[in-house]
Amino acid sequence: MHLELVVPALFEARSSAPSLELVLARARRSGRERATLEEWLAGAFGLGGPLPAGALTAHASGAPAADGHWLRADPVHLRADGNRVLLLPGEGLELSEAEAQSLLGELNRHFAGQFSVAAVAPDRWILRAASAMAVEARPPLQASGSDGGAQPPERRLRALLAEIQMALYRHEVNTQRETRGAPVVNSVWLWGAGPLPDAAALQGSVPWQSLSASDPAALGLAKLAGLRHRAPGEGAEAWLERAPEDGRHLVLLDALRAGAALGGAEALARRLRALEERWFAPLLAALRAGRIGMLTVHAPEAGASFEAARGDLRRFWRRPRPLASYGAEARP
Repeated sequence: MHLELVVPALFEARSSAPSLELVLARARRSGRERATLEEWLAGAFGLGGPLPAGALTAHASGAPAADGHWLRADPVHLRADGNRVLLLPGEGLELSEAEAQSLLGELNRHFAGQFSVAAVAPDRWILRAASAMAVEARPPLQASGSDGGAQPPERRLRALLAEIQMALYRHEVNTQRETRGAPVVNSVWLWGAGPLPDAAALQGSVPWQSLSASDPAALGLAKLAGLRHRAPGEGAEAWLERAPEDGRHLVLLDALRAGAALGGAEALARRLRALEERWFAPLLAALRAGRIGMLTVHAPEAGASFEAARGDLRRFWRRPRPLASYGAEARP
């Protein structure tokens, strides 16, 4: 079996992951263009353009993604900070299912005839519009921080967002959240516009037999390409129990990207430790035992991939080094 991991924000952590550091030290490194996760997925699946995350998320959820105009409209919290607008992505809001459904109900009542909004998860919403919306924006995890006022330039969409913000502002869910000191959901982040890719063009064009991810757009890509697809689960041991003995398989582990956007160094360190325990250490053991024939680690933002076979682990003269040192090499 050839297992490939895609780990966004891998080199942003300043803590240690001994098993992974050993694999990277002994592996063969190859370079490629630095990319966001969404750009990496679009390139890996040969889309030839930006990732239409809205339509792909709709497809993963079983919605009629080939009909209508889809985009992601994820809930966010915007806060003024001097001359900046700070953005807290939906992953940091800790929205409950009941809160999300109540907010969506208000938006769907208010904007009936213009668009409809649905949740594939409390913090991941999709919007189906009556007409195309020209939206070019980064995902909210990448835009977190001081870019919250960056969308969108078109006057019609600015007016629409302002109306959405007014509808959310007076909702009882936000009143209750404000009372208990939780960040309110005072806007949505529009991104991932574009039509659903052609399934016939994707099927048979990618090298993997399966894709495991929690990201719904990635799962939509896998479903469209005819790959087996599921969530990664709790860790590598559980994943390997269900995996076939051969073939090529892709696993997306995006916990570090969320940690980098939401909690800084402490959150990153905590999430890296969890990945080391649940994924990297068991996969190193599986590589040593021959359960995995090849392990590849992709770090999209660094423009680097690391490929190791069992025999590569014998390169004892290649000493492990901190993950952060790889990130320093990737900086321009």
